[in-house]
Amino acid sequence: MFENIDSIIAFIEENTLLFVVVTLWSLAWKGFALWKAAAQKKNPYWFVAILVLNTYGIIDILYIFIFSEWKKITKKEEPKKDNEA
Repeated sequence: MFENIDSIIAFIEENTLLFVVVTLWSLAWKGFALWKAAAQKKNPYWFVAILVLNTYGIIDILYIFIFSEWKKITKKEEPKKDNEA
């Protein structure tokens, strides 16, 4: 569908309203869920922190670049046969 970054940018520019609506829809439901979880327990600071961190993908970025182990994909060596020396 998208062959390069320019085609992705063009798609976003052509559908800006759709992206804004989807972002606001997601943010509203995420905020509502976090409000029920954090703010009703008299902890509004966690509500704001998690809403901001989650919305901007900071938690995902931290996981990928800090907390996960990057494993190099290496070519597996084929086992040597008995008749090869």
